[in-house]
Amino acid sequence: MNKNKIDKPKNMDNKRAVVLFSGGLDSTTVLKIAIEEGFEVIPLTFFYNQRHKAEIEHAKEIVKFFNLKNHAILNLDFGQIKGSALVDLSVDVPKNRINKNKREKSGSANDIPVTYVPARNTIFLSYALAVAEVNLAGDIFIGANYIDYSGYPDCRPDYLKAFEKMANLATRASVTGEINFKINAPLLKLTKKDIIIKAFDIGAPLELTHSCYDPIEGLACGVCDSCILRRRGFEEAAIKDPTKYYKR
Repeated sequence: MNKNKIDKPKNMDNKRAVVLFSGGLDSTTVLKIAIEEGFEVIPLTFFYNQRHKAEIEHAKEIVKFFNLKNHAILNLDFGQIKGSALVDLSVDVPKNRINKNKREKSGSANDIPVTYVPARNTIFLSYALAVAEVNLAGDIFIGANYIDYSGYPDCRPDYLKAFEKMANLATRASVTGEINFKINAPLLKLTKKDIIIKAFDIGAPLELTHSCYDPIEGLACGVCDSCILRRRGFEEAAIKDPTKYYKR
């Protein structure tokens, strides 16, 4: 036996990936990207008592569209944590917060809106890491975006790099050399316009996606941060927006 030989992690020949998947525009694009790159994908969706729980049904429809059989939906109770308009119905979702004519440039503590859910990406990625380890999936995909986003600190490149480092320090599969984890954020530095163009080009089902934070009668409100960013992205991309907006 060659004692100097370094065995590569077993996952190097395993094109399997866990994809954080909400049913929104970004995560659907990322799911399609992972499929296009040849990964056997495990879509991971969370029901966390979110105000916009309608996204779960959209996620199911998109999984069916792609004919995927291993969709995992995990139940969490962020309602006990409170502190966010997305899980606390006593807190209003901000409307018309983003100037429709200017690129949103957030990042400071004062810019973080009440739709921020405390530690959400860290919690979601931790579950994704557990699913990945069990399934020997070396890749985890997330639709985090640093250009057109609402100011969430857990969408920053430094955060994702730090989580990846932690993942390879804190799991049995990684410390034993069985697997090497990689956090993939292919949309991280794209504008919403570019994301929509990418999604359109690769055939992601944009008409099935849901982005609204505060839907009304099953329709997008049109005035929350997510709706404004989405609508502006379609306008800039010169692609017809298939979203059904509530008429005020």
